[in-house]
Amino acid sequence: MKSPTELFSLKGKVAVVIGGTGELCGAIAEGLAAAGATVALVGRDAAKAQKRLDKISKEGGKAEFFPCDTTSRTGLQKLLADVLAKFKRVDVLVNGAGVNSPTPFFDIPEEEIDRILAVNLKGLMLACQIFGRHMVERGSGSIINIGSASGLNPLSRVFTYSASKAAVHNISKNLAREWATQGVRVNILVPGFFPAEQNRKVLSPDRVATILAKTPMKRFGEAHELIGAALLLASDAGSFITGTELVVDGGFDAMTI
Repeated sequence: MKSPTELFSLKGKVAVVIGGTGELCGAIAEGLAAAGATVALVGRDAAKAQKRLDKISKEGGKAEFFPCDTTSRTGLQKLLADVLAKFKRVDVLVNGAGVNSPTPFFDIPEEEIDRILAVNLKGLMLACQIFGRHMVERGSGSIINIGSASGLNPLSRVFTYSASKAAVHNISKNLAREWATQGVRVNILVPGFFPAEQNRKVLSPDRVATILAKTPMKRFGEAHELIGAALLLASDAGSFITGTELVVDGGFDAMTI
């Protein structure tokens, strides 16, 4: 039997982190690198990526930036090819690209619906197709799709975002079932309320008060608090975990009255 250190080790593994230039997935990328993985940091902003790469390097990890439009099949196919050319394999995929909007329901334009669904759902499904095929052919892999508290229960003010995340939860469970005997695990990492870029514009003072009133820990999460859950799902420590919604929310989902 492996020791706890060995179970959580990602030494020799390659992790692709889509959305890794953002706050939450950036922290996850740091955690995966610290556990020994070589990380492909995927996003659009090279300057933001460099700051994260510098931090990973300073802490002794290995990572490289790969620019990609993750809503494009062609872009994602090139991403896989580039990562394989550089690192020879992909063991872990984190799907964390996301956009949000607080537009009132009657005012949501078609362009906003298309944009949110393209980034949050279409891009994720395409990445699962492209990277999932590689993993199924290899007979091993872990896909971690970033869900949302709004994927468990609808949240007010973020209609399209909630719908897209509910779909992410659903497709993830379907894929977990589909690939369970083929060595590929698919799980949903479900953050509660974290002050990430995409939700700052939604967090008005009254909404913050409402959220904290329903969060037993009475605070927001910090990005590094997602690392432990991500390591569990990515590593051999989670070898019998698939199709699960791993909630990291300070008790938000457990609260009623």
